[in-house]
Amino acid sequence: MNKHFEDTRYYLKRAGQTAKEGVAEELEPVRERVDDLIDREEEEPEPGRFEEVREDLAALQERAEGETREAIADAREKINGYREHRDDN
Repeated sequence: MNKHFEDTRYYLKRAGQTAKEGVAEELEPVRERVDDLIDREEEEPEPGRFEEVREDLAALQERAEGETREAIADAREKINGYREHRDDN
């Protein structure tokens, strides 16, 4: 069962990356027009912002893993309860 969660996490990560790339691609012409209108040069992202996003993603991953562990524990309890109830009858 653990393999299923690993696969799910992998595909969710890929889906997020693909969505991000798709949004960036769709908004690129708009960004270029705005930059042209205000005569702004293309700037490199701030290094601090990258680290902030990385920390946010790490926190999100920890939260998702915690919720997954809780869901697994709840499922195991329900299965054990079902088995005990079935064995009693």
